[in-house]
Amino acid sequence: MDSSELEGMMPDTITASSSGKSRSAVRVKELSERDRRRLLMHFLALDDSDRLLRFGTVLPDELITRYVQRLDFSRDAVFGVYDDNLRLLGVGHLAFTPKEASPTLTNATLKARIAEFGVSVASSARGMGIGSKLFERAAIHCRNEDVDTLYMHCLSSNQTMIHIAYKAGMEIHREYGEADAYLKLGPASPGTMLAEAVEEQFAFLDYGVKANTKAALKWLRKLPSWKNK
Repeated sequence: MDSSELEGMMPDTITASSSGKSRSAVRVKELSERDRRRLLMHFLALDDSDRLLRFGTVLPDELITRYVQRLDFSRDAVFGVYDDNLRLLGVGHLAFTPKEASPTLTNATLKARIAEFGVSVASSARGMGIGSKLFERAAIHCRNEDVDTLYMHCLSSNQTMIHIAYKAGMEIHREYGEADAYLKLGPASPGTMLAEAVEEQFAFLDYGVKANTKAALKWLRKLPSWKNK
């Protein structure tokens, strides 16, 4: 087990922000069919500039709704970071496709599939490392799914994605205002399997605490004694 795998297993709950202040750790949870409504709310809340960066074009609400409706959770992996009110601050979509579907990547791997990663982060949650944490979770998930090539496509002006790619050591190619980034991944190991399981467990517990707290506050606000405050 290497050091990066050990870091992914650490159950730290406080991290340092760029300003030096402490903040809650970023917990990345795998999403499912039950999260589709919150996914739609997250994407519809993106302004035009964020929609351009995420989708490569300014998608209208109708097409974003169609995109969310067509998400296949049995085929792809979707990850999210929730705030205390159970709003999605960040979403990472890991789409698996046969390597033949991407001619430029056919010779990049001997595996049957490749994975493409897309990420979006709410404007209110920038600078918290959410995008990087979503990418890290996607990369370890790829390894555990026997996928060794992770691909990202974005506009060259998308500094967030470019930063994530550089930080991960991806090979980046720029052309005509667009950028393609590739990352070769190592095989799965007991360490990667355990690291992902531990991260998902902590994210699940974190979500449960937030959901119970929100429900308790909602109940308290209905009490006469609370209304009279």
